[in-house]
Parts: sequence; structure tokens; C-alpha cells
Amino acid sequence: MDILVTLGLIVIFALVLSLPFRVKIVEHNLEVFLFACGVAALTIAGLASVPGEPAGWSAAVIIEALTSPLNITTVFGIPVGIVQIVLLVGLLIYVFHQRLQEAIVSLTGRVSLKIIIPCLIIILGLVASIISAILAAIILVELINALPLGRQAKIDVVVVACFSIGLGAGLTPLGEPLSTIVVSKLAGAPYFADFGFLIRILGIYVVPMVFILGVAGVFLYTRRHADDAVLECLVERESIREVVIRTGKVYLFIMALVFLGEGFKPLIVNYIVSIPPAGLYWINIVSAVLDNATLAAAEISPVLSPQQITGALLGLLIAGGMLIPGNVPNIIAAGKLEITSKEWARVGIPLGILMMVCFFAIIFVPAFLGFA
Repeated sequence: MDILVTLGLIVIFALVLSLPFRVKIVEHNLEVFLFACGVAALTIAGLASVPGEPAGWSAAVIIEALTSPLNITTVFGIPVGIVQIVLLVGLLIYVFHQRLQEAIVSLTGRVSLKIIIPCLIIILGLVASIISAILAAIILVELINALPLGRQAKIDVVVVACFSIGLGAGLTPLGEPLSTIVVSKLAGAPYFADFGFLIRILGIYVVPMVFILGVAGVFLYTRRHADDAVLECLVERESIREVVIRTGKVYLFIMALVFLGEGFKPLIVNYIVSIPPAGLYWINIVSAVLDNATLAAAEISPVLSPQQITGALLGLLIAGGMLIPGNVPNIIAAGKLEITSKEWARVGIPLGILMMVCFFAIIFVPAFLGFA
């Protein structure tokens, strides 16, 4: 039976990876599609044997799916959810539309986009660990959406910025659920993880990469979209109905990720966590379509070495930027700017693979060669 369960989950995973790029109706209804796949995965998982782990449908899973979109992170010590922030910001922009429009026009009239773009990517990446990935993504999307950029320029910059936010948010427990889970699991011996633990082990890799991503963002803009500066700043004013519908789609998206994460738990527990560190780093590329917090909860434990923990976390954080379902900032940005899976992947996959190769060379190659 477990073999059939494994095959069934692999088929669902393959569908999640392929159909959004091949079938138009799936591409334009990604939230519903992922929700259906999550329900199917969770149903199949209920037939599996997972040592020490409940699998399949349960009251706890349903409650988590219903509440996670409403209580997914902490901002300034206050538990808030992506849904509340998306709804609140949408309503604030509706009310203060004219003032925001004037402020952004004034900014772009005084400062070049070649300065605004990298500063936006770098600053939001660095502060995401304090204000949360959710709030950083909301700020990013609203500003980029208003800047005088063509559609492709906006996509390029937003994808790069979401990588930056996703990486930066991993530096403290305030940034995203993955960070909170990791610090909690490593709070005891031998690591005694505290608030600054992730900064100490990841900061040397993440902070320089955030600055590099800022340069990459302005490079993409300059190389292909320098003529977009002739466009006008335009702060989109959605109707209240549109704001509510978009919020509902985000809610459904988060529920889908919870179901997918729980549904694929038999694969994660039975196979993924037993892979050696270097292999685990690359296997964590599945974070591009699965909830990285679920993967972190299964993989991270006090028995791992610092190198194993660093490699696993960087693999999860980088891969999360490659496709839309991989991270909350991606979901927010794609929903607001109506970015399709193909458009995101065209930028996200090459950039993500390049980053993973670079970090692999830095973390694992020296050990293979006997230098570490």
C-alpha cells in the first residue's frame, strides 16, 4: 500500500510542477488547482504508514488550514496573518490613493529608477526579518506596481526582490514561520538557539546575497527595460470588491499550501530526511512548490551538524523563490501583478539555480576537497 501511496504522491507532485505551465485554465486558476491537489495529496497520505507521524485528514490539519492564513507570522510582537494584511493594505490604498500617487510621482521625479530599484530590493531584504516577509512583500508590490515600469520590467524586479525578501526573512524568528520553527526545534542542547541564532549561522551568506540581488535587479532593468522610464507612475486603485476577491484568493492559496505540506509528509518523513546533507540541499528544491516551514519541521533537529543545518536552510530559502507557490511574498506579488507561472519561472528558475550552485560551491565543495 505504501508503494502505491508514494506513486500517487509523486504523480500529484508532477502535476503541480507541470500543469500550471501547460494548461491555461490551470495557470489562470492556480489557487483552485493547488487546493484540489492538496486535498488529493492529503487523502492519499491517509493510506500511508508514517512512523511517529499522523498522516492524512484530521481535525488538527483542518484547523491549521483554516487558521494559518489568519495567524501566520508576528509583526512587532503581534500575531497577524497574510489575509489581514492584504485586506488592510488594499483598503488603505483605496482610501489614500491620491496621496500615494503624488508621493511616488515626487520620488521618481527626484531619484533615478536605477537607484530606487536596488535600494528597494536591498532594504526590504534586510528588514524582512524584522517586519516579516508578509509586510515587506506588500510594500514591495504596491511600490513596484506604481513605478513607471513596463510589465516585463516589473516581473523581473519583483521576482528578484522576492528572492531577497525570502532570504532576509530567514534571519530571525520574526521573519517567517520557517525561522520560528527552526529556532524552536534547536532551542535545547547543543545549540541553545536564541533570537540571533539564525543571523549567526546564515548572515554571512544571506546579507551579501541580498546586496548582490539588488545589483542583479538594476542590471535586469538597465539591460532590457531602460526605456520604461518614459511611462507614468500609476497607483492602481482597485474596487473594494476586487480587494476582497484578491484577499480570498490569497486565503485559498495558503490553505492549499497547508494541505500540500501535510499531504506530502509521507514522502518527506520516509525518504527526504534520510538523504545526506549535500543531497538534501538539492532535494530541498521541492520548496519551490511546497511549504518550506513543513520541510524545515521535518528536516531540522539538534542531531544535525552546523553545516547540515546551514545547507538545508539555504536550500529551502533559495528554492522558495523559484516558483509562485514557494513563498508567501511570491504569492502576494503574483496575485497583485497577475504574474503567471510561466512568467515567474522564466526569471525565478535560472536565478534560483544559479544561487543554489554558488552556495553549494561555498558550503559543500571545500569539505569534499578536504579543506573543511
